[in-house]
Amino acid sequence: MAPVQRLAAALIALVFLLAPAQAADRPVKIVAFGDSITAGYGLPADQAFPARLARALEAKGYAVSIANVGVSGDTTGGGLDRLDWSVPQGTEAVILELGANDMLRGLDPAATRATLDKILGKFDERHIPVLLAGMKAMRNLGSDYARNFDAIYPALASTHSVVFYPFFLDGVATDPRFNQGDGLHPNAAGVDVIVERILPQVEALIARARAARGS
Repeated sequence: MAPVQRLAAALIALVFLLAPAQAADRPVKIVAFGDSITAGYGLPADQAFPARLARALEAKGYAVSIANVGVSGDTTGGGLDRLDWSVPQGTEAVILELGANDMLRGLDPAATRATLDKILGKFDERHIPVLLAGMKAMRNLGSDYARNFDAIYPALASTHSVVFYPFFLDGVATDPRFNQGDGLHPNAAGVDVIVERILPQVEALIARARAARGS
């Protein structure tokens, strides 16, 4: 083989060797799809959950792009209605945090579960990996309501192939140190607690998104 041909062959081989690495290093496009807790109600944009999560992941060496598509007051029904335009083509992973407003309005847990099931079904159809962030009912709504609402997320996690985080406000809910004056929305310190606790599940989500690139 002539020197020029050998060089060309070597360059082609190098391209094939580098291509997987380049694909793996490309920022993972994540959409944080939720309500006011995701949106960052009462906080500067750079203190909202998606922004704080992105910084925590970058500090660990992950290349990510996280879009904040939280809408204050959104129910699961509102999320279903806006899903197609809120989660654009090219999205590689979704963090789904919806249901708290259904609970605050006292909506039927069976209806909330059915709507979340439809949302997850849409992501299944689009082959987008999902981290399902669970929610729990306030205890003053009664034991029957709390039991039925709390069961929604584990049930969905058992029927859909999601990364599951059982309670998005774990370590934050009802603790005045981590909540704003309304007692419902995390303050900046509360967001940091959420980020710290959910980080392993987000890393698992990123691994799924990267694996899907090669499928």
